[in-house]
Amino acid sequence: MKVFVYGTLKPGECNYLRYCEGKVVDACPAIARGQLFALPAGYPAMIFEEGRVYGFLLCFADSTILADLDELEDYHPGRDRAQNEYQRESIEVFDLNFQPLGKAWAYFMLPDRVRSLGGIFIRDGTWVNRFLT
Repeated sequence: MKVFVYGTLKPGECNYLRYCEGKVVDACPAIARGQLFALPAGYPAMIFEEGRVYGFLLCFADSTILADLDELEDYHPGRDRAQNEYQRESIEVFDLNFQPLGKAWAYFMLPDRVRSLGGIFIRDGTWVNRFLT
């Protein structure tokens, strides 16, 4: 099972250590189509617009990890989309040469929510945790 991550779930970030460490069987740099925004709360959000978002493709042996990630991202499949903080969808993911790597789950935010949370566009498509010491 594959998940594209671009923020706190990237290798070395706080939520990778908490949710993914020891469960990932492979991790490789990857690109998804979209735009990336830094949120004042200290984490990013991706929306589906023209552009590129740089992150990692994480491969898990056990698909039950999705339940934990859904909880982290405040995504509930049976709930109205507007009530979820993030949405989860299967998207096409690419390597750094923009060659297809296949489909993966990704968490994205609706554009209206990004605006309401004061998202700041990250032009180069790469989120860096500014609070790492």
